[in-house]
Amino acid sequence: MSAPSLLIKELAFAYPDGTQALYGVNLSINKGERVALLGPNGAGKTTLVMHMNGIHPTAHGSVHVAGQLVDAKDKESLKQIRSKVGIVFQDPDDQLFMPTVGEDIAFGPYNMGIRGEELDAVVDNALAQVGMSEFKNRPPHHLSFGQRRRVAVATVLAMKPEILVLDEPSSNLDPASRRELADILRSLDITMVMVTHDLPYAYELCERSVILSGGIIVADDSTHSILTNESLLKTNRLELPVGFSISQRV
Repeated sequence: MSAPSLLIKELAFAYPDGTQALYGVNLSINKGERVALLGPNGAGKTTLVMHMNGIHPTAHGSVHVAGQLVDAKDKESLKQIRSKVGIVFQDPDDQLFMPTVGEDIAFGPYNMGIRGEELDAVVDNALAQVGMSEFKNRPPHHLSFGQRRRVAVATVLAMKPEILVLDEPSSNLDPASRRELADILRSLDITMVMVTHDLPYAYELCERSVILSGGIIVADDSTHSILTNESLLKTNRLELPVGFSISQRV
């Protein structure tokens, strides 16, 4: 069997001011799994994600991506890890900075040494995956918010990552854009970690969910089991929208 896409063992982390964000987190995600990372604000979700590609150095415990140790001190290894863990930020404008959509998508692969026809093919394939081929030569700031988010996803897919990490992917999207993005994400053959407060979106796209609270994992189960456990949700300040019924959707 291949190594898990993500293997975290006894990961603990404290910020320089002494704030302890993670307390011995253990998590394994197999290749192709789609996992929602849930929890209240301040639970440690962002801190955990920042360890996946070495933005936060591992002070205690270990993180492996596709069998490779994430080691912030090994610059060459870290470069490889960051091509394997693609993070799509909540605000696409944090990710898009080139004059055209095509140049934004080419930026990462170009810096990995890809050139010429191969680079063109990578860009075109990433655009096709998110349904944005016709916008290749368009300035990103001329696009709608939903379109910019899809381009942000494409910039990550162009790197052919092992893991696609999405930070609140449904936030600020109108209903049509929300559905269109869900259709795109559902079509991708990739390991996915979705950090979200949008429980219906987690239910729609992720068969498994993990709740992080107070820096520890307090639940790891099927998304259905977690979202039908009212006391668990209440304890961890998670709420389904009024009128949304899990039982009617099974």
